[in-house]
Amino acid sequence: PRNPKYQIQTNMAPNADKPVPIRARAPHISKGVPKGFENEVMIDGAWYNIENFVKKHPGGRIINFYRGKDASEAFTEFHLRSSKAKKWLKAMESRPDNGKSNADSKLDPLTKDFVVLRNQLEKEGFFDVSYTHVAYRIAEIIALEYAGFSLIFSGFPILGLMFIGLATGRSGWLMHEGGHNSLTGNIALDQLMQVIIYGVGCGMSGSWWRNQHNKHHATPQKVDHDVDLDTLPLVMFNMKVKDGKQKKLLNKNWIQFQAYLFTPVTCLLVSMFWQLYLHPRHALRAKRYGELATMAVRYAIVAAMIPATGASAASVIAGYVFSVWVGGVYIFTNFAVSHSHKPVLEPEEDVSWVRYASDHTMNVDPGPFNWVNWWMSYLNYQIEHHLFPSMPQFRHPQVSPRVRALFEKHGVEYDSRSYVDALKVTFANLDKVGHDVWLG
Repeated sequence: PRNPKYQIQTNMAPNADKPVPIRARAPHISKGVPKGFENEVMIDGAWYNIENFVKKHPGGRIINFYRGKDASEAFTEFHLRSSKAKKWLKAMESRPDNGKSNADSKLDPLTKDFVVLRNQLEKEGFFDVSYTHVAYRIAEIIALEYAGFSLIFSGFPILGLMFIGLATGRSGWLMHEGGHNSLTGNIALDQLMQVIIYGVGCGMSGSWWRNQHNKHHATPQKVDHDVDLDTLPLVMFNMKVKDGKQKKLLNKNWIQFQAYLFTPVTCLLVSMFWQLYLHPRHALRAKRYGELATMAVRYAIVAAMIPATGASAASVIAGYVFSVWVGGVYIFTNFAVSHSHKPVLEPEEDVSWVRYASDHTMNVDPGPFNWVNWWMSYLNYQIEHHLFPSMPQFRHPQVSPRVRALFEKHGVEYDSRSYVDALKVTFANLDKVGHDVWLG
C-alpha cells in the first residue's frame, strides 16, 4: 500500500484554480511534422536537408529529434563554442522558409523574448568561463579524496569511505560541466578533463555520457526520447513509460516498492551496473581506450588499498561498494528531484526550447547560506541550466531573477521549491507510480 505521508502535488497551470492534465492546459504543444519538411531541420529561418548528414553528425542521431522542426535554440546552445559546427552548417544544402511552414520558433513571443535575453547575457559575459572557479572545484575533489584516505588510515574507515563517496558525487557534478564545454571553453580540453574526472572519479565513460545526456537536454521528459525516462526495470518515473519502448522491461513486483528501494538498493545497482558493464562496454566498442585507461587507474587505486591497509580483499571490495553507494545516492537523488515528477510529453508531441525548460524542469531553492547551491553544484537551477546548458553553472543564480521575470511576463510558471519539498514530491511520485502500476 502507498505510504500516506507522501502527498504528490499535481502541477498547476498559471492562474489556474484546479489541477488539470498538461495537454488540457498547453496549447503550445504541437504534434507531428509539417508535410514536405520531414528530411529537414530549420535553423534561423532556413531549412537544412539532413538526410545525408545524419550518420555524419558528431552528436549522433539526436538530430532526428528535430526533423521538420525549428532547432535554432538547440543549435545555438549545443554548439556555442564550436566553430566546426558553424562551418558545417554553412556548407549544407538549405532553403529559406519565408513563412511557409509556421515552424519558426521566433513566431512565439516567449521564445522571441528569450533570444533577446540570451543575447544580452552573452554580451554581458555570463557565458565566459572562470579558470579560478574550475581550479577551486578540482581542488575541492582532491581535498575530499585526501580527507577520505586520511580517515581510513587513521582508523575511521566508514567516515573515510563516506568522504570518498562524496568525492565521487562531486566528480560527477564537475564532469557534467566538462561535458557541456563550460569549464575552460576549449572543447577538446573540457572533454579531456571530463574523461579523466569521470573515469578516475566515477569509473565511467565521458563519451557515453555526452551522447545520452544531450538527448535529455534536447527533449526533457519526452517519452521514448529523454533517456532519463528510460530507467526500467529498476525505476519508473511516469505511467506513460509503460506504453513506450521499455514496456517489456516492466516488473510490477519491483516497481510497486520503488520508492522504498530507490535509496538503499537502486542507486547502488545502477552505479555498479554502469561501472562494471555499461560504460566499459561502450568505451570498448567505441575504441575509447583513453577512457578505459582512466577506469583502470581507479581500480588500481582500489587494489592498492589491500597491501596499503593490510585488509583482506573482501573487506576492501566491501568498502569500495559502500563508497559507490554513497556517491550513487548523492548524485542520483539530486538529479531526480529536478525532473522525474514533472509532466511528460508523448513521443509525437513537442514544445519550444523554452517550454521544455519551464514545463518539464524545476529549480530547488538555494536555502540558508546558499547551501543547496554547493550541495548540487548549482544544478539546483535546472531551469536556467536547460535554457543555457553552455553557461558556466556557477552563474545560474545570477541570471535566475531575469529568467523569472521573463516567465512572469508571459504567464509561465517558474517552479522553484525548497530542498525538502523537492525530495517529498520526488519520492511521492515514485510511490504513486509504483502504486498505480501495481493496480494496473
